Amino acid sequence: MSKEILPEPYDGLLARIGELLTTQRRQVYQTINTTLLKTYWEIGRHIVEFEQGGQKSAVYGKELLKKLAKDLTRSYGKGFSQSNVYYMRQFYLQFQIFQTLSGKLHWAHYCELLKLDDDLERNFYLKQCEYEGWTVRELRRQMDSLLFHRRQRTHRYPI
Repeated sequence: MSKEILPEPYDGLLARIGELLTTQRRQVYQTINTTLLKTYWEIGRHIVEFEQGGQKSAVYGKELLKKLAKDLTRSYGKGFSQSNVYYMRQFYLQFQIFQTLSGKLHWAHYCELLKLDDDLERNFYLKQCEYEGWTVRELRRQMDSLLFHRRQRTHRYPI
């Protein structure tokens, strides 16, 4: 008499498929995020190179970004407001080596970080976002509460 092989419990099958889907969805999301950041960085690079026109310093004007935002929105849809195109330009200027960017952060994180003028402060919040896994809302909350400045006061050395 042969022994019938019983299939594993259904719950185990469902759990393994669920883990696979979760892992693969996370990987797809990470790929999309990295591609979006790279695209916005490249757009910023193109804008800066166009502005400079082969010169060392840029001839910058809001009219260029206004026109570019209008034309990009008409051709490619939402996501190209004047402020967003401005942030793309700033993104490239602040992070000129793409490989130094964190794939853990999203475009909205970088837009918030670009509002900061101080490089040390920006890098502090960037590292905190990476380490703590802050959402954009938490990043704003910490920036609004002046965490960097409070930490700097409690330590007699720069962060």
